[in-house]
Amino acid sequence: MNGADRPCVFIHTNHRQHLGALVSQYSLRRNSAHAERFDVRILHTRDFPFLRAREGQSFLREGQQVVWRNDDLQSFTPLRFAPPEEMGYRGRALVIDPDIFAAGDVFELLSRDMQGKPLWCRSRGKPGRSEHMASSVMLLDCEKLRHWRCEEDFGALFDGRRDYMDWIGLRYEPRDSIGPLEPEWNDFDHLTPRTRLLHNTRRRTQPWKTGLPMDFSPAQKRAIPTKPATWLGPVRRRLFGDPHARGVYERHPDPQQERFFFELLRECVEKGIVDEAMLRDEMRQNHLRHDALELLDRNPHAAA
Repeated sequence: MNGADRPCVFIHTNHRQHLGALVSQYSLRRNSAHAERFDVRILHTRDFPFLRAREGQSFLREGQQVVWRNDDLQSFTPLRFAPPEEMGYRGRALVIDPDIFAAGDVFELLSRDMQGKPLWCRSRGKPGRSEHMASSVMLLDCEKLRHWRCEEDFGALFDGRRDYMDWIGLRYEPRDSIGPLEPEWNDFDHLTPRTRLLHNTRRRTQPWKTGLPMDFSPAQKRAIPTKPATWLGPVRRRLFGDPHARGVYERHPDPQQERFFFELLRECVEKGIVDEAMLRDEMRQNHLRHDALELLDRNPHAAA
């Protein structure tokens, strides 16, 4: 393939998840037999001024006005819609979150028959209005997505023309234009021999953050007035405080996934992709668990 025809994997991230993006980038090439046939690019929020320009402004999310913060753990999510424009609306792209790591050969996905559909991703929830498409991994035919304008569509959140959750959940795309991606290409905290892309999606148990103070607000479930939890929750918080406000990241329930990440990180150190000074700085900022250096020497063949 020439440069214009090469597919590209885009990893979108911010300063809080930049280390994960570097490990992800390494894993994609490490575990592919065809690493020379595709590119990998990191999209960092710092390189997109239109995100910073909205700091402190209110936008629509699930029908409510909330405030945009660039320091939020997941402020990179609008960049899921940037790859078609970044590719000049040509060729094929894959976009993934920075907490997704290759356990298999991603070229198998990049080279699949897309059956004429503009994008493929995994479905969550039941078909219908409750169905949510997992845009954290999307295989894209960029030429067929010329209507994606990341900056313009992001701006539409702030004047009420779009809702964030409908945008992220791909509800503005015709459902029959989305191909069904197999679960193993976006495996939610689930690592088996079938897993191709492991997604440590449950933020509270991301393996590289165990023991750190939580730096995000857990999503609030939509209240159902007839349920006791609807009115008991606020009472508990007044009496005992908000448990999430003083919480810490928990250890991942699957030790195999912890070993998998730290083996990849150890190899990144050995190959000079990251160094000890960077790791110590990440620990200082509470982006990386404070025992990370000790863990790097354990289980040297976990990711093989």
